[in-house]
Amino acid sequence: MQIRTDALAAQLKRGLAPVYTVWGDEALLAQEACDTIRAAARAAGCSERQVHTVAGAHFDWSSLLGAAQALSLFADRQLVEIRIPSGKPGKEGSDALQRYCATAIAGGGRDVITLVQLPRLDGMQQKSAWFAALDGAGVSVRVLPVDRAALPAWIAQRLSTQGQSVVSGAEGQRALAFFADRVEGNLLAAHQEIQKLGLLYAAGELSFEQIEAAVLNVARYDVFKLGEAVLAGQAARALRMLEGLEAEGEAAVLVHWTLAEDIRGLKRVKDALGAGKPMPIALREARVWGAKERVFERALGLLSESTLAHLLEAAHICDGLVKGLRHPDWPLDPWQGLKRLVLMLAEETARTGRGATTRIALTA
Repeated sequence: MQIRTDALAAQLKRGLAPVYTVWGDEALLAQEACDTIRAAARAAGCSERQVHTVAGAHFDWSSLLGAAQALSLFADRQLVEIRIPSGKPGKEGSDALQRYCATAIAGGGRDVITLVQLPRLDGMQQKSAWFAALDGAGVSVRVLPVDRAALPAWIAQRLSTQGQSVVSGAEGQRALAFFADRVEGNLLAAHQEIQKLGLLYAAGELSFEQIEAAVLNVARYDVFKLGEAVLAGQAARALRMLEGLEAEGEAAVLVHWTLAEDIRGLKRVKDALGAGKPMPIALREARVWGAKERVFERALGLLSESTLAHLLEAAHICDGLVKGLRHPDWPLDPWQGLKRLVLMLAEETARTGRGATTRIALTA
């Protein structure tokens, strides 16, 4: 059975399952989910805990199977943790996990509660026999990241747990947006900044000035999220992300490749639509999935064929800049060239209520 992290507490109140599998890349939420399961296991009488970390190809799976079946003389029940940082147990591990789950189901969690920790899994891993066995043996807790749009509400909820809140109205929303901008992409640091506010200020309302003075800029940006921001027409956020990526030492070549690939993807989908293909098929053939589907659909309604042609030309020029080539109408600094490319695309995708016929000047 698969559940989200926000449903875990309610599930634990109904009784412990034999196996819990926590998977996902959001470290803070994964850690909190594991801590919640550990606390419930201790309350249920698991006075002994074993931890097995699967690292490399030489892990002794037989020792895990034997250890889980041998209770300590001093423990009524035990918690067995299996950590697989790579998310790839291998063939031997796959067979061992399936046998382990069969034993866990037979035991019904009476003596042993198992906690398996995994990173984010791709589609093939989620369909594997070993993961299906884990899911079938108990509860799979999927840890989803908190995206930028949901971050202000997440911050407000966390503040409320320590008796704090932002002021009502526009100022409070401004404070939450400022907070979210400072911690985007770094949930663990966001949690620490919230705790710091609890230490600095008493319970009650927090003003924008208090949050501005206390919260550090600890945002961490994902180069692939940059493309989503640009296609959504979020120029200010995209520029902030671009500056953050440069400050973090990200390679300009990778940033350019990501932006150029999005532009090429838009052109492929536009051509497919022009050939009469439905949008879902055109997006799938262009390998556009998930959150990018929405921003692609929106952008395609705003970008004309001529605009896309100019954007492709701009991306080609920018490709030369990041590789050390000069262009008379573009800045010498590759990051300044990337900034221009971001602005060109974001300006077009930010436009609403007009026909998609605007031509972009490369010297703009």
